[in-house]
Amino acid sequence: MKQFIKLTSRIVPLPIENVDTDQIIPARFLKDTSKIGYKKYLFHDWRFDADGKPKAEFVLNNPTYTGEILLAGKNFGSGSSREHAAWAIADYGFRVVISSYFADIFKNNAMNNGVLPIVVSEAFLAELFETVGEDVSMTISIDLPNQEVKNNTTGNSEHFEINPYKKECFLNGFDDIDYLLSKKDLIEEYEQKRDF
Repeated sequence: MKQFIKLTSRIVPLPIENVDTDQIIPARFLKDTSKIGYKKYLFHDWRFDADGKPKAEFVLNNPTYTGEILLAGKNFGSGSSREHAAWAIADYGFRVVISSYFADIFKNNAMNNGVLPIVVSEAFLAELFETVGEDVSMTISIDLPNQEVKNNTTGNSEHFEINPYKKECFLNGFDDIDYLLSKKDLIEEYEQKRDF
């Protein structure tokens, strides 16, 4: 997993509420167990028409919007538990998704695949959407050690919560196996002291 400490990026706004995992990646594309190659299916039915041509009105087809941060409406990632939704978001190049609420399974899948889901207040989310609506080049800064997300246009920021274990994994670029391997000496020491 790629290490995450701080990030400043432009954002891609998706002001749609209740986006479920079938909208993130339709079920008919869940045919592979590799995490690579799913970016072409991200929001597929919103991005492309029946002939496979890009829909100009959809935000991912608008070259004005770029960045490693997806700004999403409330209740992002509901529906089925497919991990492919997180794979598609990560493969597309998003490192952060910001919303006022995430479905729990999606949130965990995202963190397990190197995508940081950040929950902010509805008021702050509305401010971020308003700011990018006025200036597409606006940026957001994420400071993971201090658990802070900042609107660099207004200067306003919010604290966000993250599981301490997952925070350590992001800061060190660890997946679950890497984390266990990092504790190998402690595990071996414990085993040697333990009476079986």
